[in-house]
Amino acid sequence: MSLAPAAARPARLALLAAAALAAALLAARVGVAPVSFAAAWRDPAGHDAAIAAARLSRVALGLLAGGGLAVVGAAFQALLRNPLGDPYALGVSGGAALAATAAVLLGAVGALVPLAAFAGALAATAAVLLAARASGRVGAGALLIAGLVFNACTGAALAFLRTVAAAGRAQETLSLLLGVVTEEPPARVALVGAIVLAGAAALLALAKPMNLLALGDDTAASLGAHVGRARVAVFLAASLVVAAVVSVCGLIPFVGLLVPHYVRAWLGHDHRWTLPGCFLAGAALLVSADLAARLVFLRLATEPPVGALTALVGGPFFLVMLRDLRAE
Repeated sequence: MSLAPAAARPARLALLAAAALAAALLAARVGVAPVSFAAAWRDPAGHDAAIAAARLSRVALGLLAGGGLAVVGAAFQALLRNPLGDPYALGVSGGAALAATAAVLLGAVGALVPLAAFAGALAATAAVLLAARASGRVGAGALLIAGLVFNACTGAALAFLRTVAAAGRAQETLSLLLGVVTEEPPARVALVGAIVLAGAAALLALAKPMNLLALGDDTAASLGAHVGRARVAVFLAASLVVAAVVSVCGLIPFVGLLVPHYVRAWLGHDHRWTLPGCFLAGAALLVSADLAARLVFLRLATEPPVGALTALVGGPFFLVMLRDLRAE
């Protein structure tokens, strides 16, 4: 006899955790330079230790970035009651990237870059929602059009900034456009991790209000939810996560769109389970995409941006969703 969906959730969540762990362990083994983790453990100052530290830093960044983007996608889809609620498709990532690029070109370092990205993500969210509401309601079509327009505007602004900037400064911002997972200093990965985990924890704490908001504002209010307060809290926490990811990894599309749909089919619509599941599944997806990029390098001596690989996977899925929405 099969388990009821509610009873099956812990086991299914454990399987997602195992998938993320397996992807991380495999990714830690693959690279141009061979590495012995046993030798790294025996000699922390040796060559193997240096390679292992860089490799693990990259894997950790991929886990955090993928998990964070997937959680934000799930939160946006619940909050907007819209299957296209993705930080990339809605232009939120683009706004964060534009603000982070401007900050880098102005000489900002350290925590100032994710702080600027946070301001950009908030501004982008507000702009897209206001533009969509100009049509009378925040529907899927209105949000999609507003997000596409905003993405076009931020893309043009990014191109302009890189054109007028000095060559050295412009090169520093290249990763913000491509969508990459690279070997970053441990301190930077720790900063991103602290912000992403804090934002994800805040969203998890808002899981019950999100469950109610997914039913509609009037229903949520009748059931005791403070709609305005919950909406602002979710937007702030989600923008914080997007800012941290974009400030280091740049624009990585479709993770926040793709993952929540499959996780809801696997774990149900209760965000107390969906959000942790999205974090684990998103982490596994992005680390696997980064692993694929490294395998391409081993074969062709050139590494595609991980954002290009997620776009190749997510693009067809996005078109299928548009077809289904049109049929409804």
